Amino acid sequence: MIILRFIIAVLILSTLGNSQQRKIKLDIMDKNDISLNYLFYLPEDYKDDKEKKWPMILFLHGMGERGDDLELVKIHGIPKIVSSKKDFSFIAVSPQCPIEFVWRDKEMLIALESLLLKLVKNFRIDKSRIYVTGLSMGGRGTWAIAAHRPDLFAAAAPICGGGDPETASSLTKLPFWVFQGALDTVHYPEESEIMIKALKNNGGEVRYTLYPELHHDSWTITYGNPELYKWFLSKKNN
Repeated sequence: MIILRFIIAVLILSTLGNSQQRKIKLDIMDKNDISLNYLFYLPEDYKDDKEKKWPMILFLHGMGERGDDLELVKIHGIPKIVSSKKDFSFIAVSPQCPIEFVWRDKEMLIALESLLLKLVKNFRIDKSRIYVTGLSMGGRGTWAIAAHRPDLFAAAAPICGGGDPETASSLTKLPFWVFQGALDTVHYPEESEIMIKALKNNGGEVRYTLYPELHHDSWTITYGNPELYKWFLSKKNN
């Protein structure tokens, strides 16, 4: 069993300024001595309204950002957007996968689930508006964590990473927006399209954006598109 040692919310809030990503350590004590670090962002207005609950995005990075240096996690995706966008209207959590794991590993799925539940308990997070997205290895992780706990999320946006089509039947109530570069030779379009087909065959809700001229990096244009965040906010988990 994985036991989490969580830094209490009061301590985080006392040191976390508005519109700032905070580096947090979440120690997971088990036989592998895993230590899960993450970036945590609260919107600028979080402290102003003590009653308001906020939507949250879980972001999963790619293979090259694994390790124990959280600066790597800021290179791409949601952490990069948050660093440059002062009015980002979501709580954002961006964990770092230890070098010896990938997001799809059972240990990581349990760790991610535990992290989300602890954050929901300690912060004003709207449980009906929790979203997950990731790129490359994190795209695969998005499919995996969504299948692991589909009830936790209101929508998912995997980018250039496929999943296990055998899990599609558990994902029928979760809306997906899948992004993929047509020229990607790291994770071929077929990986995403197999999942899309499986979802449709099971009656799932899925939207697909294929960028005809992009290679592996289909995340920069995707995370820079305001339509993604509008789409997230249009989805609620009831």
